[in-house]
Amino acid sequence: MRAGFPDFRLGAVLATSFTATLTERRGDAVERVPTPQRLADWLAVSGLAVESCTAAQLGLARELRESIHAAATAAATRDTLPAAAVQVINDRSVQGRASAVLTPEGHRRWQLGSASGVEDALGVIAADAISIIAGERDGKLALCASPTCRAAFFDTSQSRTRKWCDMNTCGNRQKKARFNANQRKNS
Repeated sequence: MRAGFPDFRLGAVLATSFTATLTERRGDAVERVPTPQRLADWLAVSGLAVESCTAAQLGLARELRESIHAAATAAATRDTLPAAAVQVINDRSVQGRASAVLTPEGHRRWQLGSASGVEDALGVIAADAISIIAGERDGKLALCASPTCRAAFFDTSQSRTRKWCDMNTCGNRQKKARFNANQRKNS
């Protein structure tokens, strides 16, 4: 990773990993893609490498990210999907050009063409968001139990009762806080 930037939080689901490029949404927010190059870096580590990214494309990406987060949050809480967010997701999905390819291990992977740009990568992310929000994949959308995070994540655990977006960050922080509170109470 490039020096001076926070690490990416990468998960198994592309769309919710993308929304995790902004973390601690209800605390001291951490922007993990503050520059166009940093977005290009995130796309590369997510299997959607592009040659370059402009400030305008970064703006489109952030608009998509926030739209996915809004729609996923609504889906997780069983609220009506925000029309504006749905429109942005649909617009990005139809504007992208990418192909689904099958890996030798039997997994689907998205492949961008040699002339593909950020818009094509955003189309893949939007299509992934559509599949999880529409309930087409095995799992459920949930919100992180951390009061400062509240990230939307896709729970594929067997029981579908996962509480945190990431056990190593939010889960660990909450367990540590609970332990410290118990220590103070017992002192």
